[in-house]
Amino acid sequence: MSDSKVILVTGASSGFGALTVRALAERGHTVYAGMRALGSRNAQAAADLADHAAEHGVDLHAVELDVTRQDSADAAVARAVDEQGRLDVLVHNAGHMVLGPAEAFTPEQLADVYDTNVLGTQRVNRAALPRLRAQGQGHLVWIGSSSTRGGCPPFLAPYFAAKAAMDALAVSYAAELIRFGIDTSIVVPGAFTSGTNHFAHAGSPADADRAAAYDTRYKALMDDVYVRLAGLIPSDSDVTEVAEAVAKTVELPPGRRPLRIHVDPSRDGSEVVSAVADRVRAEFFRRVGLDDLLTPTSSL
Repeated sequence: MSDSKVILVTGASSGFGALTVRALAERGHTVYAGMRALGSRNAQAAADLADHAAEHGVDLHAVELDVTRQDSADAAVARAVDEQGRLDVLVHNAGHMVLGPAEAFTPEQLADVYDTNVLGTQRVNRAALPRLRAQGQGHLVWIGSSSTRGGCPPFLAPYFAAKAAMDALAVSYAAELIRFGIDTSIVVPGAFTSGTNHFAHAGSPADADRAAAYDTRYKALMDDVYVRLAGLIPSDSDVTEVAEAVAKTVELPPGRRPLRIHVDPSRDGSEVVSAVADRVRAEFFRRVGLDDLLTPTSSL
């Protein structure tokens, strides 16, 4: 592709990240798949990635990236730039889900969830944005969650709260970066219950006594959350739609990339609420004379 881009994706060892790096590479882009613990925990994921690159003849590389460490974020960005001479797109995908009563999670556990889902994006931004600003162009893609504004079940509070915080951060960055020629897009998946490992790898509360107290009245509901969500998903839904949405957004012309793209087969209402919220934000910007901080696709 003559318009091939250099792209760094965080959290690419599994789930949306693993699908996204493959989809982007197969469309002709140069992709760096950020994973932590390449020599141990994610050694097999890195090997699978290398096999995929060789089999399909694509420009796809695993890179060590632990979003909870600034030095790791700095090194991952530096590698991409050193090898390719630029970085065009950053995809914030790294995240971790937890499942259980909100009260039973310790404050330290909530801090850990925020560290990965929110502070991790800030570390990678601080590593990448000086380069993107100097280039005068770039694109941040944030993988959000329909839980931020749609219908959502209980017992996922720390994860949902962190995703909402990340969404707010992304919206602020959109206005703060547009004058540097850097676009922002938030891809909003619904609750896909197959094709990812979100529920299988979900963390649990550290306070077992408080969790047990909730079991007396809510255990059946907690055990059934996954089943209830799965019942909302049409049988023909395909989790690769999220990766394809990222790829299509990345390939749109600068200034024409939508602020928000929903991929939600369960139709939990997030798209309806987001349309209103983004329109209200755009109208407020116009009222205070900040029209230049909006693109034609800042709201629906």
